[in-house]
Amino acid sequence: MKNNNASIRIAVAAARFNEEITGALLNLCRRELLKSGVRSKNITETWVPGAFELPYAAKKLAKSRRYDAVICLGCVIKGDTTHDLYVSTWAAVGVGQVSLETGVPVIFGVLTPKNEKQARERTRPGALDRGKEMARAALEMIAFSRARRI
Repeated sequence: MKNNNASIRIAVAAARFNEEITGALLNLCRRELLKSGVRSKNITETWVPGAFELPYAAKKLAKSRRYDAVICLGCVIKGDTTHDLYVSTWAAVGVGQVSLETGVPVIFGVLTPKNEKQARERTRPGALDRGKEMARAALEMIAFSRARRI
């Protein structure tokens, strides 16, 4: 599969809010994509203010038809209010809608941990490595899409 991935083009939209977490997710995601044979020049990275803005960025990227998949990375940590629910719900619904509307696989990589410790655990290599997981999900969905073109 590695050799087949050299022509794959992937866009990654990352939320700047909680940038230390999302930056670590992005690094792990990029590392896995490169390890899987995706060329560095075929990975486009863009930043948006927060997770709420990810669906808009994903739609613009997907509609450009320049990418085989779009990966959305963010982190919405539970706070003292219910604000996190509104942001994470919109991000999830919006990202899902983009995928269905455009036919381009859009991967939902928004962490929704209870606290910063949980978020950090998911931004390190190992069993909870969500950056790697999102890269693999994108590659699997691209393969699925290419195998089932109608």
